[in-house]
Amino acid sequence: NSGLGYAMAPVTQGCGAIFMLHRVLPSRSDAFQPNGHLEITPEFLRTAVNRIRGNGYEILALSEVADLLKSGYGRKRYAALTFDDGYRDNLEVAYPVLKELDAPFTVYTASGLIDRTTEIWWVALERIIAANDEIHLSNSGEGAGIAARTLEEKQVCFERLCKLLTQEVSEAEQRTIIRALAVRYQLDLSELADELMMTWDEVRQLASDQLVTIGAHTHDHFAVARLSPEEAFEDIRRGVDRLEAETGHRPKHFAYPYGYSGAVDASSAEIARRFEFDSAVTTMPGVLKSVHAGNPLMLPRVSLNGRFQDDYVVDQYLTGAPFALYNAAKWAAGGFGLRPRTNG
Repeated sequence: NSGLGYAMAPVTQGCGAIFMLHRVLPSRSDAFQPNGHLEITPEFLRTAVNRIRGNGYEILALSEVADLLKSGYGRKRYAALTFDDGYRDNLEVAYPVLKELDAPFTVYTASGLIDRTTEIWWVALERIIAANDEIHLSNSGEGAGIAARTLEEKQVCFERLCKLLTQEVSEAEQRTIIRALAVRYQLDLSELADELMMTWDEVRQLASDQLVTIGAHTHDHFAVARLSPEEAFEDIRRGVDRLEAETGHRPKHFAYPYGYSGAVDASSAEIARRFEFDSAVTTMPGVLKSVHAGNPLMLPRVSLNGRFQDDYVVDQYLTGAPFALYNAAKWAAGGFGLRPRTNG
């Protein structure tokens, strides 16, 4: 309301933006939606595309964005639309909207989710907590569990278990735990994948349209930085090889699963570099600037968040100001980059 974002835009706006999306589907009425930030409506998708263009941005294929970033193109600002994981609604709901609007987009596809060998653990966890009043992690299921009766308790339970699964145990242990929970609470993980994820035929259907780019997203959707270098390389390699085998095209663009600072780091980019990707994106917030041409394998993105489906928010994102303020706050919280003096 202060107009600060627009005032800062000449300094913070950058040359372009890569937008991050996951699912597009009609709004749900469920009170418990811990993954609601990953879902936007088709109406908001249409609004966002029109607002992006209304702000003077040309929506381009990711390959064009990567080329323009490297060449220092500055005549017109540009944007790319990217979807993570490979959800069926990308084909059934998002694709018709974007096809009508002639808006190119990329789907980063985790091949294990399409093969049905990888767990959509974040959705599985939501379903399990939604259907139960108490969650037990012990093998016996005895003793005190985590309360999940009220909406507030369910939200706390989800946050607590997400922290456990993404920060306190290994990636392999994460999947062991979610599989055990699925058995204990009678959730069929294969049926869940069949419900939500595309098949290879559907991936190929999207890939056949020149409007669509299929990008790599590993095979097992592990946080790359939480694996050993050998494991990380293998997970990316499997994803790339499966996509090439199924679509006939070797992917040139990559998205790190999760992408936050604990899931991707400089060593992750070095591993990705071995695959000669033209670009690799994180979930770290920000717009594109000329500095990113020096490291196109650690690109920031702008999240179209399901909790903020407002055309005004899109306008603010494009100023770049929210991300500059966010980074400034992090810098301040970290002591302005200063290190305490030590003796000796």
